[in-house]
Amino acid sequence: MKASYTNYNLDFKFPAGTSRGVLLHKASAFILLENNGKTGIGECSTIPGLSIDPIETYEEKLRDVCRQLNEGTNIDDINMEDYPSIRFGLETAWLDLNTSGNRVLFDNSFTQGKEGIPINGLVWMGNKNFMQEQIREKIMAGYHCIKLKVGALDFETEIEIIKNIRKQFSSKEIEIRLDANGGFTPADVFVKLERLSHLQIHSVEQPIKPNQWEIMSEICKTSPIPVVLDEELIGKQPNVEMLDFVRPAYIILKPSMTGGFHISEEWIRLAEKQNIGWWITSALESNIGLNAIAQWTASLNPVIPQGLGTGQLYQNNISSPLEIKNAKLFYNREKEWDLKAILQS
Repeated sequence: MKASYTNYNLDFKFPAGTSRGVLLHKASAFILLENNGKTGIGECSTIPGLSIDPIETYEEKLRDVCRQLNEGTNIDDINMEDYPSIRFGLETAWLDLNTSGNRVLFDNSFTQGKEGIPINGLVWMGNKNFMQEQIREKIMAGYHCIKLKVGALDFETEIEIIKNIRKQFSSKEIEIRLDANGGFTPADVFVKLERLSHLQIHSVEQPIKPNQWEIMSEICKTSPIPVVLDEELIGKQPNVEMLDFVRPAYIILKPSMTGGFHISEEWIRLAEKQNIGWWITSALESNIGLNAIAQWTASLNPVIPQGLGTGQLYQNNISSPLEIKNAKLFYNREKEWDLKAILQS
């Protein structure tokens, strides 16, 4: 087997605003594993300010992982503890190589083109008009679950935007999920959650920054809106003590940031034991990473909308069989992959 990697820079179609800043570009890398005429491809995707992977040594680690593989080191013997995105990329490349070598990692109703995965419509931060235009587009496209990024704009503006949705649509018609990305503070979080609760909010993700278990536990106990842990899980080993202490309503798994499918499945197992719900989201991967995550998610038989609608974010995404119809993500077996940008770089 021959291992190599290639870098790829993704360009957003618009300035993508979060509470950590605005994204215009996103760097990704692809691990390629070649053997017997087949090539497995896995994506290593990081988000500045969110991923724990040390950027200053990232490319050096990619080179070292490929070197070890080419020298015959077993994948399980390579230390990637501090690089969950590389672990995810290698896990999915290996799955691809050892299944079909054509980007079908799981054989299920999704990859057979029979069923789609319900997804939420993601609304990015921006000025009021930009956010309202996104909301209109999502509703016209048939989304019944909308996720809004909050926590960076003026709070009164965010309240007004949500109120405008509720004036037109009840919670039975449109489910609203909020993602604060840790943008609230311990000083204002309780007041903000109380005000938001009057707007029939389904849930709020990571209201405060992670690693504040005491206050997060208090938030989960008293919040009138179900609380979801997201950043709290990034780069962490599955932790039953944390789940038992904090007691969130839901957890979110980003395989690129938790370190792959096996670790994510262990988080799900622990959560379900405590009646904690879950859903899966992508982490701004290209269609290579999104495809792997979607296929794995389908194997879990999800029943609520998942966060897998990011494939249309980029001007230069990798052309793939993935497509969105009626607020569901499908794998269209009639469409081909176009991998020239990866294989010829």
